[in-house]
Amino acid sequence: MSIVITAFERSPDRGRGLARDMRVRWALEEAGQPYDVRLVSFKAMKEPEHLALQPFGQIPTYEEGDLVLFESGAIVLYIAERHRGLLPEDANARARAIAWMFAALNTIEPPIFERTIATILERDEPWYEKRLRVVDDRIRRRLGELSDRLADADWLDGEFSAGDLLMITVLLRLKRSGMVDEYPNLSAYMARGEARPAYQRAFAAQLAVFNAASSG
Repeated sequence: MSIVITAFERSPDRGRGLARDMRVRWALEEAGQPYDVRLVSFKAMKEPEHLALQPFGQIPTYEEGDLVLFESGAIVLYIAERHRGLLPEDANARARAIAWMFAALNTIEPPIFERTIATILERDEPWYEKRLRVVDDRIRRRLGELSDRLADADWLDGEFSAGDLLMITVLLRLKRSGMVDEYPNLSAYMARGEARPAYQRAFAAQLAVFNAASSG
């Protein structure tokens, strides 16, 4: 059965690998699984056909035979559980890797995403600077805790896992802000993820979509 995922027809991240289909592309590349991509417009994302796959009108979705999934974290977990390379064989290490997946999405990502929304939608509001300071303080507290835990290790818990994959995609949302550079071990950690061949293939595929849309 072929795998089909959905992605933005015109990504708002301008091909920088920040859209959440990147996580799924990367996981599939790490697992060595071929896949097809169906591009959807912002209008199509809110129409019944797409809402039947993703009730909140977002991307990505994942289709494989009769199975339809949404939520990037759930899709990555599904891929990781069925293919080698993204979760350890040892039961305890596997559980810890899954815990890091949840930590990336539930603990680290929320204030980072809040910052992204604030910089896009609230920049002209009188409270913007104060709000940004509060959000940045929350982010730095989490980055400091993550930095302390990572210390001088290459990955979060032994070998590279889906926990690292999701954590790195979350941290990449801060790349242009320079905040991760304040923690050299996190900056190096992020760079190790970007250097993985599977990441490079996924990034190139997502960027090609943006470049095609821009030239079309």
